[in-house]
Amino acid sequence: MSSDAVTRVSVEIAGTEISFETGKMAKQASGAVVVRSGDTMVLCTAVAGNERDVDFLPLTVDVEERMYAAGKIPGSFFKREGRAGEKGTLTARMIDRPLRPLFPKGWRRETQLVAIPLSVDHVHPYDILAMNGASAAIMVSEIPLPFPVGAVRIGKIDGNFVINPNEADLLDNTDLDLIVSGSEEAILMVEAGANEVSEAEMLDALDIAHTEIKKICAAQRELAEKAGKPKIAFEAPQVDEGLFEAIKQSHGAALDAATQIEDKLERQAATKQVEEEVLAAHSGDPSWEGYLEQRAKVQMAFDKLEKQIIRERIAVHKKRPDGRRENEIRPLSIEAGLLPRAHGSGLFTRGQTQVLSVASLGTLKEEMRLDTLGLETKKYYFHHYNFPPFSVGEAGRLGAPKRRDIGHGALAERALVPMVPSIEDFPYTIRVVSDTLESNGSSSMASVCGSTLALMDAGVPLKRPVAGIAMGLIKEGDDYIVLTDIAGVEDHLGDMDFKVAGTERGITALQMDIKITGVTFDILRDALTQAREARLHILGKMAEVIDAPRAELSLYAPRIETIQIDPSQIGMVIGKGGETIRGLQEEFESQVDINDDGTVLIYSANGELAQALIDRIRAMTKEVEVGDEFDGKVVKTTTFGAFVELTKGTDGLLHISNIKPGERVDSVEEVLTRGDEVRVRVVEVDRERGRIGLRLAEDPAIAGKTAEELAAIGAGGNGGNGGGARRGRGERGSGRPRRGANRDPERS
Repeated sequence: MSSDAVTRVSVEIAGTEISFETGKMAKQASGAVVVRSGDTMVLCTAVAGNERDVDFLPLTVDVEERMYAAGKIPGSFFKREGRAGEKGTLTARMIDRPLRPLFPKGWRRETQLVAIPLSVDHVHPYDILAMNGASAAIMVSEIPLPFPVGAVRIGKIDGNFVINPNEADLLDNTDLDLIVSGSEEAILMVEAGANEVSEAEMLDALDIAHTEIKKICAAQRELAEKAGKPKIAFEAPQVDEGLFEAIKQSHGAALDAATQIEDKLERQAATKQVEEEVLAAHSGDPSWEGYLEQRAKVQMAFDKLEKQIIRERIAVHKKRPDGRRENEIRPLSIEAGLLPRAHGSGLFTRGQTQVLSVASLGTLKEEMRLDTLGLETKKYYFHHYNFPPFSVGEAGRLGAPKRRDIGHGALAERALVPMVPSIEDFPYTIRVVSDTLESNGSSSMASVCGSTLALMDAGVPLKRPVAGIAMGLIKEGDDYIVLTDIAGVEDHLGDMDFKVAGTERGITALQMDIKITGVTFDILRDALTQAREARLHILGKMAEVIDAPRAELSLYAPRIETIQIDPSQIGMVIGKGGETIRGLQEEFESQVDINDDGTVLIYSANGELAQALIDRIRAMTKEVEVGDEFDGKVVKTTTFGAFVELTKGTDGLLHISNIKPGERVDSVEEVLTRGDEVRVRVVEVDRERGRIGLRLAEDPAIAGKTAEELAAIGAGGNGGNGGGARRGRGERGSGRPRRGANRDPERS
């Protein structure tokens, strides 16, 4: 193949073309592919670097979002991209999870996969293209993976499954966001958020996805045949069978006993002791020239024996490390409301996994703003997950969240999103933090349960509570067992990690990683059925502690009330330069936000202040009617009467003839001066002429009269006598037109 040759293959998925092109960009990488669908393009590269002396797979996956892809400039102070955002991190994890188990055992070359979105059309999401492109880049490189991996997304819109739905529908119009990755033979990874989708529907969606995945894998094979490099000849290191049998004879019984200890830390300590004895007995003299090589062989044989003993005991003899039955959940301990100053808290303990979740409520101005390549620009509910090293009895470095922390937090967030009320129903920003205090399997699902407890304790009106459980699988030949509530060792040595969260009605989140190719749909069906039984059991236990959201918010949570005013009145509430709204906020120790549609959001420290502020705003914005009474302030006196401020921005006229009932007054100032407070009653409202006529509330002539009778008085000329309300007093006006005004005779 010429170094300048460009090779392109394409496949049609649900009526949309996905193309793979290699040979034009990044030609010094081991493999480089540009994947395109519509106007969304992603450059994916794979590089196999130098050999490393490590005992793990040195694979890194990076997704580098470039804001130019969407025609944007980054919003940071430096105006350039920084560390990967949540979307990039989650996409990198979805690339990594299905590919990592496929690398040959013993592969020690430093390997890096990089995906860079080059163009984003906001119709075709880049994550699916990046997942397919990463596999294609490996296929055309010399890296010896056995087969390609494809990925598709399944949505559910208007009750129908949609393959690779567009980005706008994903944001607002789908009950299912299911990402499936797999080979031609089997599903390898699943990531889903759902709005209470049933187990049967989820299986149908997985089946549809796998059909499309086969087409994508075929396209990658075609690309590799046309433009791929020869694969590196690599032989995985083999266990010395003679050494394996010798260790089994000398220490097999001791290892069998050690791995059956129920307590996690005690089991680890006992197993470690047997391991050290094996290494000492079979590695030879440390001064021997071949000692290190022999020790590595002994370690490999010991690891195989440990895995074999535990897996055979579980799959064949149906006996789990901690003695539980296959569908048995570890003991549960549930508590809500344990932190007195937090807005909401929950402590969820399942066996030796314990998570403390804490909910905090804030104003809508405290939302999370998103500077990403997607359409979503802000979030009002978000979840953060932390996994400190002490949770597994280790000392380690604390700092920025790791990719695992971000992934687990996103999974727990996804599980709760469908049940969290909209901001119209509950106008708060909600943050939940889950701190893992102990971990022995599935702290992410414990975070889902703890978050439900914390939100309900905070008084957030969840539609329904959510719980989660982690399922596992051990398969040895034709023998297999589906495990409910897997512990850490079952996850580490097992063949599947299947996390399911949801309500009593259906699934809200699902995450699955499969390490083998023999997982059938029958096995998945068994796992989903067992997961539902476990979820309902946990929900029942949670309901015994807190069965509904608290009726009252915490004393320390902000009170948010909402009222609606006419948009034309927004300026009156804000005032000149914000003078009025600032005064209200200071007087009532509250925050006031006003939307363009006239929605007024009031944030107060307590309900009493909030209600008082609501009453004030309603009084300010209420249209004055005949019969209304006000405690007003005299703001101007004239020869014909006194102008009285009824509400901020609205005045009425108390005619000189009505200033002192039953007596004649020669001058208004004899009775009233500017600044005096008087209680008045409205007897005339002439909206066409902008007149509001007033009488003193104590005036016997209007005592006990109805609004209709007062209107007759006003119409007869005794109320306003030519006066009335006015707009924009020059000496104290806001500079904006004032409601209910009429012409002032002195100014005419």
